[in-house]
Amino acid sequence: MGTPASFGEWLKAQRGRKRLALRVFARKAGLDPGNLSRYERGVVQPPQDEAVLERIGHALGLKPGSAAWSEMVHLSAIGGRRIPRDVAEDPELLKALPVLFRTLKGKKLSEEALIRLARRIQGS
Repeated sequence: MGTPASFGEWLKAQRGRKRLALRVFARKAGLDPGNLSRYERGVVQPPQDEAVLERIGHALGLKPGSAAWSEMVHLSAIGGRRIPRDVAEDPELLKALPVLFRTLKGKKLSEEALIRLARRIQGS
């Protein structure tokens, strides 16, 4: 499976990997099953409240700070049209964003090209 395009796709895939029915997962996370369904279908923006994200992460068995946890937080922020906090708080990354945005806006990159660009940025 490739990189999920949205928080909802990611959440549904993670829940599916754990073989958790929506209502069971909702109960485990202490959230409304209707809201979880709306997140998964992209009907509403992903949760922006850190406490809600923590409950989702813990219900999925994710470790805070893990790659999966970071992916959850990043997809939620992006779905809310925000720059993820760890990116916004990193001065070097913040300086690179305008160049990245101009590059992406100027031409449509394939997924492979985006991965190469991301690796190049990570290496700098």
